[in-house]
Formats: sequence, C-alpha cells, structure tokens
Amino acid sequence: MYIIMVYDVEVDRVTKILKIGRKYLNWVQNSVLEGELTKAQFERLKSEINRTMNKEKDSIIFYTFRTSNYFKKETMGTTKNEPTQFL
Repeated sequence: MYIIMVYDVEVDRVTKILKIGRKYLNWVQNSVLEGELTKAQFERLKSEINRTMNKEKDSIIFYTFRTSNYFKKETMGTTKNEPTQFL
C-alpha cells in the first residue's frame, strides 16, 4: 500500500518522529513522508509512532492508497527531497 504521513508535533519530538518515519518512508518536505509499505511495515510504523508521540499535543495523519497508481501528485515550486532510484 502507498502511505502519506503528515505530522504536527511539538518541537522536542520532531526529530524523533522524523527518524522513525524515515525508517519506513521517504522524506518529501517538512513534516511529510511517503512511500510503499506492506501491511506489517505500516503496523510497525504506527506502533513506533504511538510509543513516541504525545496523544494530548501531537497530530499525525496517515493517508493510505492501494498503490501509487490511485492518486496524482503535482508539485509546484521547488522539490524538497526527490526520492532516489537504485538500480
């Protein structure tokens, strides 16, 4: 499945949440990550995030799609971080 993760967390947890997210997804721009995950990987990601976030103060949103074929992505302006391709 294709996941887009958007987060708004307090400053003292930003680095921790980003580090967890980057273990599973590609960083796109400030507070946004995306990528293909299996169901098991997605569950592990959510579990790690859940242990780190403050449920009273932080907000994390996951958009899920069957594959990247089911949505269109359009970027205006500069691209913060283009995913790399390994051959």
